[in-house]
Amino acid sequence: MQVKTITGRVKTITGTTAMLAVATTLAACGPGPDEKRKAADAKAAAFTPPSVTSRLDFGSSMTRRFRTLDRNADDEIDRTELPRRNTRLLELDRNGDGKISSIEFSEGMLARFDRMDLNHDGTVTSEERAAAESAPAKPAQGE
Repeated sequence: MQVKTITGRVKTITGTTAMLAVATTLAACGPGPDEKRKAADAKAAAFTPPSVTSRLDFGSSMTRRFRTLDRNADDEIDRTELPRRNTRLLELDRNGDGKISSIEFSEGMLARFDRMDLNHDGTVTSEERAAAESAPAKPAQGE
């Protein structure tokens, strides 16, 4: 009779140990598929892909921006065409006539690109752009 009791206790201990091992293994596996998917979706939603913009591409996009702002197509942006009343674009008006010519706009925007191009390789990476945005504004050369 004692033999049966010992065997029963051994089976109980073995069964309990096995259940603890399974529970520990499952707990160590980490989050389930739903939690993993939710975490991946949240990470993807916040992802900003790295970018590289060449000086030529930047210049082309700034030309398109100028044409968009110049609503009356007179090759000048006057105060009525500015996106906001107190805008930094007024700093591009080098001759002080209250209008920004296409040349003033282009030269000012390319100077901005050159300030962002920290390693002077003719391209601005997303890291350089972020560094330029977090740095205090520097006046354009010649001011």
